[in-house]
Formats: sequence, C-alpha cells, structure tokens
Amino acid sequence: MIPQVSPSQFSSWRDSVLASLDHSSGNAAKPVVLDVREPWELQTACIQEDGFKLLRIPMREIPARLAELDPTQPVACLCHHGMRSLQVANFLVQSGFTEVVNLQGGIDAWSHEVDPSVPRY
Repeated sequence: MIPQVSPSQFSSWRDSVLASLDHSSGNAAKPVVLDVREPWELQTACIQEDGFKLLRIPMREIPARLAELDPTQPVACLCHHGMRSLQVANFLVQSGFTEVVNLQGGIDAWSHEVDPSVPRY
C-alpha cells in the first residue's frame, strides 16, 4: 500500500527525507514532487519548489518518460484530488521505485491546508 501524506504533513515528510539523504557522498539531491496533472491544469494552479524538485509529467506520459526519474530518489506524487497520483505512485513502486508517497487530496487539499493562494478548480 502506498503511504498517504497530507499536504499539511508534507513539510515534515520533506524534512525527514532531506535529513536522511547521504550528503557525505555528494548526493545533495532533493526529493521530487511529481505533478501528474495535464498542462491546462498546471496553468490553472501549481505549487512552488520549496526544498524539493518539482517535475511535471502528465499521467499518460509517465511510462514513456520513466527514465527521467531516479528510482532511488524519494518521490511524492501530486494531482488534482489524489486519485491519478495514487495510480502513478503504484506504477512507480511496481517499476522498482523504493520511496514513493501520494499527496492525499492533491493540489485541491494543498490549497486548503498549505497555501490558499493556489487557485482551486
């Protein structure tokens, strides 16, 4: 089962991931928020990078663009309400990704819980 992280819990998840990364080996990679919404949705509302790398790949393009993701890097999947991102999270785990969470409630919950300046649609 894919762990669910609410937007209000996201900063704690991000901080714990950053603390656990092996900086001694020179690996200063940040966790990834994988936004799987469609381009028109991204124009309507999006979040800003803050201690994570934001990668935007529509759900339907994930299989063809899987090589753009590092399976050893922590990934939090994001969509509108959390359903598409959960499907993508399951696909990533089945593809060998080791640390994947779903942002429960999606960008809609993000707007409600974290940043009300993010438009709701």
